[in-house]
Amino acid sequence: MLKYFFLLLLFLPGICLAQLKITGKVINMTDTKPVPNASVFLNNAQVGNKTADDGTFTLSNVKPGKYDFIISIIGYETYTYSVQVNNTNVDLGTITIIPKTFQLNEVKIRPDPNRERYYAIFRRQFLGTSANAEECKILNSDVLDFDYDESTHVLKATSHDFMEIENKALGYRIKYKLTNFNFNGPMQMLYYEGMSTFEDMKGSARQKRKWGKRRQYAYLGSPMHFYRSAIKGTLDSENFVIRRLIRKPNPDYRGGPNNKYLQSLISTPLQRPEFFMFTDKEGLYAIGCTDCLYVMYTKKGQDPSNNVYKPIDLPDNATSIIAFDEPHAFFDSNGIVANPHSVIYEGDWGGSRVADLLPVDYEPVKK
Repeated sequence: MLKYFFLLLLFLPGICLAQLKITGKVINMTDTKPVPNASVFLNNAQVGNKTADDGTFTLSNVKPGKYDFIISIIGYETYTYSVQVNNTNVDLGTITIIPKTFQLNEVKIRPDPNRERYYAIFRRQFLGTSANAEECKILNSDVLDFDYDESTHVLKATSHDFMEIENKALGYRIKYKLTNFNFNGPMQMLYYEGMSTFEDMKGSARQKRKWGKRRQYAYLGSPMHFYRSAIKGTLDSENFVIRRLIRKPNPDYRGGPNNKYLQSLISTPLQRPEFFMFTDKEGLYAIGCTDCLYVMYTKKGQDPSNNVYKPIDLPDNATSIIAFDEPHAFFDSNGIVANPHSVIYEGDWGGSRVADLLPVDYEPVKK
């Protein structure tokens, strides 16, 4: 299972979209002087820049949507601000960032004999086991810090700097600052979060065409595709079938990831008004269900490695389950969930990892 999560890109020749700007200026809180050369970017997107000598910045080619705006520079606390971009440019004004305070302590470095084992678990869970993962590499694994609990078999990890990830399958270089990684081995439950930027890799025209096709394939049937289709009201025409899955606790459950529930799948497909709703906030939408949503994408087959409940009379379509930890999951026009703790993904979406992810501002090629 995978609690949450979110990411995705911009591969869109020949299609006109509203391209907006975010501007502002970054200063030091201590002396109010400009902060040059700070990284400013939209989290999990392909939009980023550096501040100029006078602290000013411009982020261009921004799609409408809700973003986490990030400022990161060595020696300062990371600055995060949630920004809603509608149909006009956004001026964030003057932003004050706080210098870090450092306490010098004696550092004792002890090699961890288990680090290689922890990294192998981390890599498999973070990058995944798909064909894309085979072409995905973390270039600086030394920035990772691990903590393993032998009694609970829970592996935790963070990164003290940005991981540099090269995804040759999709043609991206990703910088990812990991703030929380928690993998429960016995329950096979994973949650992770962080901040990231995407950048196109350089390649020949042939390579770029191949990357474009692979990105399109990764998008089709993904959570982002589902949420965007729900907004547009095109779930049927974009090959999604949604049913209600009723779950009750299994009185004979004895632990582990399987057989936790008695499950019953309702055969009649749900219509959009039964689980989707508009909110009173522009650009924010919601889904909810008192049971689980059972989502089938009929243009792909199920990956056998992504185990999911499936009655024997159903076709072998790519299938995901959305279980709700909160009454509603809210998401923006880019198809990114704003309260990721509200949902747990199982099946196809639950097996998706960083190697299969696209930036949040990705747009598929229109056919």
